[in-house]
Amino acid sequence: MVEPAPGLQPVILGGDIGAYSLARTFHEAYGVRPVVVSTVATGLVRHSRILSNVVEPRMDEPDVVVALLREIAGRHAGSTLMLLGSADWLVRTIVENRERLEDLYVIPYVDVERLDLVTHKDGFGRLCLELGLAHPATVVHEVSAGVPVDAGSLRFPVIAKTGNTAAYHLVEFAGKKKVFTVASPGELTDLMARIESSGYTDSFVIQDRIPGDDSGMRILTCYCDRSGTMRFAAFGEVLLEEHTPGALGNPAGIVTRAEHEVVDQARRLLEHIGWVGWANFDLKYDPRDGRTVFFELNPRLGRSNFYITAAGRNTAELLVREWVQGLDPLPDGAEEILSTEHVYTVLPRPLLLRYVADRSTVARVRALWRRRAVTNPLWYRAETDPRRLLYLVVAQLNQFRKYARYYPRALWQSEREA
Repeated sequence: MVEPAPGLQPVILGGDIGAYSLARTFHEAYGVRPVVVSTVATGLVRHSRILSNVVEPRMDEPDVVVALLREIAGRHAGSTLMLLGSADWLVRTIVENRERLEDLYVIPYVDVERLDLVTHKDGFGRLCLELGLAHPATVVHEVSAGVPVDAGSLRFPVIAKTGNTAAYHLVEFAGKKKVFTVASPGELTDLMARIESSGYTDSFVIQDRIPGDDSGMRILTCYCDRSGTMRFAAFGEVLLEEHTPGALGNPAGIVTRAEHEVVDQARRLLEHIGWVGWANFDLKYDPRDGRTVFFELNPRLGRSNFYITAAGRNTAELLVREWVQGLDPLPDGAEEILSTEHVYTVLPRPLLLRYVADRSTVARVRALWRRRAVTNPLWYRAETDPRRLLYLVVAQLNQFRKYARYYPRALWQSEREA
């Protein structure tokens, strides 16, 4: 039973599936309608009956965001407002402007120093090395340094990704992706030149490519209380990722299970730096040596955060219990490592299973589906507007087209064999 929180008013920055999932989590637990502030009225939040959408095209301007948030707070005078962001750059906006907002909002995030420590990917790599966590061989290239890119001893193909997600969000260039797979030194040089021309001046991280397809990916989400002690963890095996350029690398299907060894490693890192609030790790199993490799730490609940709530631990409840009600973040008797097996997916079942090769995993997923231990966060019984239902049906059918275009079975097969 969730402890009631009268007067609670969540405000969420972002319009993606992560923002909608956060809104649904609060609605399920407390019956509230969060305010979701987005750059545009995306189909994910449009016509929703569980949230109120505010559109602000200038969300990349901190002064505009702060003014809007103070205005929203004025409309909800007397409420307990909690402010959350669904992307790294939005969390950074909140954290860097904490002093202008914390008189009105509960802000359950770390300070700027800790945020910088983990969100700059080279800093995260140094932490992993210091604490003995597996991390891919990495070269950091400073885009604005004016020197040729050097991948060092890395063997191609390599992975290339921004070292500063907040700064990267603000630039645009042809072919922009969240993560690049780069086949040759010449291709890497061309990519860095295009990125530099876009105006991006921070680092780019070039890493060893761990072999295998999406099924080797893992996700781990942890909660640390205000004293910096890790209190909860939820681990999942990724079944399939999204493959459109703007969402590349985000899990589209997850099956949860307990995983103590990796959780203990994450605990070591988080408690070492005194982390507070939610942290989301991207990992991958390396078939060459059997290690699970830590890629990065996102300072927030991830885009696929509903995999935790779906498996039985409402993520909003931990925040509200500790930051609003002054209680222990976990109710008495609650497990600290989520053990319930549950399938999270944003895809139709036939499409999801088309990309799962391991027979035991297929059998496991089918069994969970038969038991109805499966959740798509976008399908929610409280959403009854026919326009939204039509959008969801069309969007689900469109998933087949997107995967045929961006991740055909032939490409999937080649990745499995690489």
